[in-house]
Amino acid sequence: MIADLKPLFLILLLTIFFLKKESLAQEQNITIENGEFCLIIRQNGQAVSLKHKSTGQECLREGLEIPAFTLTQYRPYDNELQLKYPAKPKIFAADSVYRRGDQLVVSFELINIVATIGLKVTDHYIGFALEKLDYRIPQYGDQLKTEVDELVILQLPVKKRENFGEWLNVVWDDEVAVNLLGTDPFVRIENITYRDYYLLKAEAVSEVKGVGTGAALITTGKDRLLDCIDRLERDFNLPPGVESRRREEYRFSYYEAGDIHPGNVDKHIAFAKKGGFRAMQIIWTAFSPAMGHFPWREEYPNGIKDLQMIVQKIKDAGMIAGAHFWYNKAMKNDVYVSPVPDHRLNLRQMFTLAAPLGKDQTIVVVEENPAGCTLDDERRILKIGDELIEYAGYTTSHPYQFTDCKRGVLNTTVSEYGRGFMMGLLDVDTWHVWVRFDQRTSIQEEMAKRVATLYHDAGFQFAYFDGAEDIPRPYWYNTSMAQLKVYDQMKPAPLFSEGALKSHFSWHILSRANAFDVFNPEHVKEATRKHPLDEAPFIARDFTRINFGWIGANPPGKETIGMQPDIYEYVCSHAAGWDCAVSMVVRLESLEQHPRTADNLEVFRRWEDARLSNFFSEEQKEAMKDPFREHILLVDENGKFELRQYEQIEDAARGNKDIRAFVFNRSGKNYVVYSHSSGEGQLVLATDARKVHLFRELGKKIPVQEKNGSIVIPAGDRHYLELDLDKEKIITVFREAELVNPDNQ
Repeated sequence: MIADLKPLFLILLLTIFFLKKESLAQEQNITIENGEFCLIIRQNGQAVSLKHKSTGQECLREGLEIPAFTLTQYRPYDNELQLKYPAKPKIFAADSVYRRGDQLVVSFELINIVATIGLKVTDHYIGFALEKLDYRIPQYGDQLKTEVDELVILQLPVKKRENFGEWLNVVWDDEVAVNLLGTDPFVRIENITYRDYYLLKAEAVSEVKGVGTGAALITTGKDRLLDCIDRLERDFNLPPGVESRRREEYRFSYYEAGDIHPGNVDKHIAFAKKGGFRAMQIIWTAFSPAMGHFPWREEYPNGIKDLQMIVQKIKDAGMIAGAHFWYNKAMKNDVYVSPVPDHRLNLRQMFTLAAPLGKDQTIVVVEENPAGCTLDDERRILKIGDELIEYAGYTTSHPYQFTDCKRGVLNTTVSEYGRGFMMGLLDVDTWHVWVRFDQRTSIQEEMAKRVATLYHDAGFQFAYFDGAEDIPRPYWYNTSMAQLKVYDQMKPAPLFSEGALKSHFSWHILSRANAFDVFNPEHVKEATRKHPLDEAPFIARDFTRINFGWIGANPPGKETIGMQPDIYEYVCSHAAGWDCAVSMVVRLESLEQHPRTADNLEVFRRWEDARLSNFFSEEQKEAMKDPFREHILLVDENGKFELRQYEQIEDAARGNKDIRAFVFNRSGKNYVVYSHSSGEGQLVLATDARKVHLFRELGKKIPVQEKNGSIVIPAGDRHYLELDLDKEKIITVFREAELVNPDNQ
């Protein structure tokens, strides 16, 4: 009997042992939680669970052994370790973690460095900040304190969901959002994509800042994410990216005047009003010929008073006023560059004179190999002292030389320099009229104050940070930090901002994503498909809208058809599908010369009014997202908006490029909307006058002329022709139509 009980007794003992072991392991786990989520980290430093409480969903990819914290040295620095491992970056994983109040104390394998990571637990997020590094040097050997090049404050393998916002660093679907974001501009936020999870990572990088950097983890419902980020922005005094995205003005398109001045401001405002714009932006080259110190153009004899007057007129017309500026570089014609180049201009490579350089010498001999220096025209410039030298070429074998040099370019002073004198390759922008700033110096703060003063004094309300890509490495830091230095000086803060390049922290600053440069009219539709339509869903994953501009107002000419109503319909309709703004960049001359300006602006006005009034249904928006569908926004007989899909009649008027015609159906009847792209004329159509009705505005008929069994209709501004014919017959009639211009009637 007793023998029979032994197996049961052993099973009971083993069960108790394993239960006790599991209980002990759970006690050793570190639990960090708020009302929304619970993060569990093992004592060995591995994150094993991130659970969203209200749904009970596990957010981490299970079964992985990924440390939540790591330390990187760009080569092993410890005396003994460098004897064992090669000279390349070495990552040391956390091997021990324990909690001490609101701190995590983390040790790492192989090295004697301990990191203290502070916790900030709130209802909206949990913050992690690197508070301290301790160096525990053993009493033997030849070990000293070693550098910490990078330290991962937190990394988590987050399961893939329907959406991933790379800019904001958020994984989400309709139920849950997991967001690891920086709480300051100094932390590097990264992500790595794997088959079924994203590794979200926040790192302190010593090149920028080590101790003191931080990040926050948010795990919440998708509809609550922005509320959580908004609280974080307020707690850490960050730019209010959420508040900006929720403003009414955030949805406004803008009209950018490239040549505005006191003499033409009223004309620009009149055109902007016809286009239905609620916002008007001024590019700073309109009032200054030199970006950097911003001297005034002659069209602004009263300087800032003239600019203030222009901005006030924009506001009085019921629009908000914006500024399009450059902030991290100076034009070559600015005093930052000429005649005495500032010592804080960025130098891409440094060189040492290997021989004295006299005033008349045109060969510069250096110690270092110039290989890789640019050979682009107008970018081949060396800075030595207060002199700029343009080289034609260089040698890449001893003796290293810059050859065929022009001395004292850009009105700088030629001097003599001794052997050992240091010099550098000037960081001339790829748009070669600019020279970039050294972001490690005070020049960016100086520029920021000047930009912000102009912004404030003029009364601007929103901003475009252009040239954001024109900064030296590290790009992840300098991109947003240069923007932040300007933004922090701007009082009041912009209602919304756009920019040419973004890094993670820029999410708080650039609340609306970039515009694209203006494309030629012939390529606008293709470029819209390739760029804005591709970017819109990508950036939407970051809870952000894009700008579907910039689009121009090019008049027709020998080399171009010019911007036409259907081109604006295409851009505006697809922007409306994503509820995105569109910006128009214009010069007064273009608007005045274009014969279809009135139609173009009317198209823009309709789309802006309809979008901002939330006219479109979700079904209509989905249809307008299709890159290969085209839509027209009509005003019906009762003055109400009406959306219709339409398609172009190719080779209308016997292939005459001056006629643009599109066919659509409404209320069971077929229509053609058509116009002359570059002037005026008449169209002769082989059809019965009794089968057609002509409109300039729907519901208001225009008489149709009859001639030899055909009809003659005006070809100029947009007209609508209702035809009692089937679609294929209509297409045939318009393809066989004859365009008669006034000169050859």
